[in-house]
Amino acid sequence: MKILLIGYGKMGQTIEKIAIERGHTIAGKIGSKNLDDLYLYNSSNTDVAIEFTLPEVAFNNLSHCFQNGIKVICGTTGWLDKKADADLVCNQNNGAFLYGSNFSIGVNIFFHLNKVLAKLMNNFPSYNVVMEEIHHTQKLDAPSGTAITLAEGVLENFTGKSNWVNAPSTNQSDLVITSSREGTVPGTHTTTYTSAIDDIEIKHTAHSRQGFALGAVVAAEWIADKTGVFSIEDMLKFN
Repeated sequence: MKILLIGYGKMGQTIEKIAIERGHTIAGKIGSKNLDDLYLYNSSNTDVAIEFTLPEVAFNNLSHCFQNGIKVICGTTGWLDKKADADLVCNQNNGAFLYGSNFSIGVNIFFHLNKVLAKLMNNFPSYNVVMEEIHHTQKLDAPSGTAITLAEGVLENFTGKSNWVNAPSTNQSDLVITSSREGTVPGTHTTTYTSAIDDIEIKHTAHSRQGFALGAVVAAEWIADKTGVFSIEDMLKFN
């Protein structure tokens, strides 16, 4: 495939390396120094765009791609207030779109496990649930998109919590997410159920960006012959 990299930081560079190793061609690289070059790309020279940028530019990047016949894999977090609009633009242009807060296969297995555990723990109201996420100091959004996805998985299945908060809270219906930014940590996420008797904890620790980047390239390969709006769960067929 001809893959356009929208966002050429550390993640984009890792994606580039993996894409080339898997036999793909890099159609172009859009970074902070050539943002205006996006107009050069359309369905004649690009099959799929992999977009890892910033919340404030993600929607415009996606809209350009959909309107110019480019399928999109997006891993940018912090912009989901416009996700429904992006889905609409995609469908209006008969495009293909897969958004993921985290493209690591391991993390997506963790997402699924998190939902299963929340559903099980819903039968035991003596437990309280909290979450923690740790990332590198360059990560701007908090909580992380991965943490929000995990929180949504809990809220869907654990009736003791009605919303998540990213601050200390004494409200029992709040799912508290603690965010820390430390060094170069790629990403650590923990969900803990606590009672007076014991704790039950599940945890995912990323060792590098490799898992995120590989998952994004695999998603690009998967969406190549498809039309519509998809999730990583569609790709991995958990359901």
